[in-house]
Amino acid sequence: MKAILALVFMLVIPEVHAQSIGIPAISVDGGNGDGQTYTVTLEILALMTMLTLLPAILLMMTSFTRIIIVLSILRQALGTAQTPSNQIILGLALFLTLFVMSPVFDQVYQLAIQPYLDGSMSALDALRNATEPFKTFMLAQTRETDIRMFADIAGVAEIESPEKTPLTLLMPAFVTSELKTAFQIGFLIFIPFVVIDLVVASVLMSMGMMMLSPMIISLPFKLMLFVLVDGWALIMGTLASSFLLGA
Repeated sequence: MKAILALVFMLVIPEVHAQSIGIPAISVDGGNGDGQTYTVTLEILALMTMLTLLPAILLMMTSFTRIIIVLSILRQALGTAQTPSNQIILGLALFLTLFVMSPVFDQVYQLAIQPYLDGSMSALDALRNATEPFKTFMLAQTRETDIRMFADIAGVAEIESPEKTPLTLLMPAFVTSELKTAFQIGFLIFIPFVVIDLVVASVLMSMGMMMLSPMIISLPFKLMLFVLVDGWALIMGTLASSFLLGA
């Protein structure tokens, strides 16, 4: 988390100047002609503005998209409605994203943030170095067909090498690939639970219990199956390893 905040700070704060330009924000009048004006520096104003882009960065350049979709599909397959709640699903996805992306954040800190804070690297060079670990991660998870599709749409004739892919093409291609992969994993998760629903529905139909909802009967069996196979560890481990193996 420290690396993420430091990266955002580096992106929006230019090189340190001897004096900062301030915008008058609040004026306090002492009543006897004495007063003081408090200002907001342009750097802080830019920082607060850029914080609104953090959700987009989280979705576009990390593993969050795949994880949150798979966990949502899992809840739908179990048929547990709002259990786990949205807050728990988001928390699991966020912390698993931090676990998966920790090597990338460490590289960004070592290659860009630390040299910039030490004063041995300019802001533009640090920004350029900071994007390289993210590009490497996204390229490892992105299908070539998706990159080619967006390159054709943008009118890019040829890309010399995958490393030369611009971020404007790589980010939408990465998100598209993540959506495809997430739905493929979700399909595999759904299969055993659909089988249980079909078996329960067939048994109820054969017994003439057509007024009884199969979902009520199949839910305990699906929960039992999920617990017996240690489903949470299996899902979380599979999601994490899918990124680590892809890298």
